[in-house]
Amino acid sequence: MRVEVRHNEAASRFETTVEGLLCRADYRLDGNTMRVFHTEVPRALEGRGIAAELVRAAFEHAAQHGLKVDPACSYVRVWARRHPEVERLLARA
Repeated sequence: MRVEVRHNEAASRFETTVEGLLCRADYRLDGNTMRVFHTEVPRALEGRGIAAELVRAAFEHAAQHGLKVDPACSYVRVWARRHPEVERLLARA
């Protein structure tokens, strides 16, 4: 499912609203590293690929702005493993 994802910089998150429900991927910036620590999609919307679109938008933003991504959220870690093309964006511990 393709959704329109917005970067809500003031709230430090990527978000979309589907069927009136807010879906989000929250992050914190630490220098040039974007730590994505939480994704949330309401149960009624699960299984539609919305979280994947939020995470994809976060990685695209990182790539465009010269940031590394620290996938602190378990969903983000799994998503990144499934998308080896983003490996170059991952922050190294």
